[in-house]
Amino acid sequence: MNRSSIVPESDERAALRDAVTALVSRYGHSYFVARARAHEEPAALWKELGAAGFLGVHLPEEYGGGGGTLGDLSVVVEAASAAGCPLLMTVISPAICGTILARHGSHAMKQRWLTGIADGSLKMAFAITEPDAGSNSHEITTTAHRDGDGWRLTGTKYWTSGVDEADAILVVARSRSAGTDGPRRPLSLFVVPTDSPGLSWQPIEAALVQPEHQFTVWFDDVALQPDALIGDDGNGLRQVFSGLNPERITAASISNGISLYALAKATEYANQRAVWRNVPIGAHQGVAHPLAEAYIGVTQARLMAARAADLFDEGADAAEASNIAKFAAAEASLRALDQAIQTHGGNGLSHEYGLADLWFLARMLKTAPVSREMVLNFVAQRSLGLPASY
Repeated sequence: MNRSSIVPESDERAALRDAVTALVSRYGHSYFVARARAHEEPAALWKELGAAGFLGVHLPEEYGGGGGTLGDLSVVVEAASAAGCPLLMTVISPAICGTILARHGSHAMKQRWLTGIADGSLKMAFAITEPDAGSNSHEITTTAHRDGDGWRLTGTKYWTSGVDEADAILVVARSRSAGTDGPRRPLSLFVVPTDSPGLSWQPIEAALVQPEHQFTVWFDDVALQPDALIGDDGNGLRQVFSGLNPERITAASISNGISLYALAKATEYANQRAVWRNVPIGAHQGVAHPLAEAYIGVTQARLMAARAADLFDEGADAAEASNIAKFAAAEASLRALDQAIQTHGGNGLSHEYGLADLWFLARMLKTAPVSREMVLNFVAQRSLGLPASY
């Protein structure tokens, strides 16, 4: 499948894409699935991505990064996914946590964590979702209270990915010392090392086939040093949004990469497979048209993701574009993957062809990191000016 000339890309970005593709293709989808099914992190691939500068391409040079942009990281994430290795941890550690720390962390905190995130030697998980809060951050109950110069953290987080392979967790919590003691106390952000006493977790059994696994995490009166706080106490809502738009954009990049991977597999198969009169099945409109429609969908989604990344990198309000990009990419990837499976017929369900095992990951991206319903709420209210529905 030819690279689209519609989605704008500089020579530097094209070279970055080619370099990531070459590296990840040496591992390939079979490596990704083997690690996922064995419940093992893809350590060798992650190490190489970090050593090559790809994981920290968007982070400041003074802290070991490449000094590039979120648009550059999006290319890395999409290219890795298109090569058969959609790594959710690239969204969590470099995109969310790395971006928040780069924008709001102290110099000491950046030195401690950003350099490792950039070169892949450290990973950071992100904990915001709670069992009884879901998408409503106003209902977060995990609470930090002052304990001398430090803090004590208590609460539960849910569907926290990659805790078992992370060195620390970036935790969104309420702070009793910041403003009112009511149910909507201001948020604060904390970096919690995963070896902290009082921190424990339990895996959530799920249908996902991916190296990163999900956990319920408990903070049982976890003691934190003063420097665990990111930025100012009570300013966490503004800080966390520095990471949520990158989260949506890079999640869209994973979905778009899955689409490109699936369409490449489908078009190769449709060009080679002949059933009637020795004609490739791709010559039949019943096969060709659905694939063409899927390609149109992913091209539109990629354009939206590129626009969202540009807005973020320009310092403009990227919330609308980021939400739309995530929505469009998740929908397009499910259509592309489903049609790729259908194009393969019964072979589409065979592990040999490397398609069906991506289904639940692609489906998960329709629900997380932000559900399609919450995106539609945002667009209805913020873009169309309709009354709030909740």
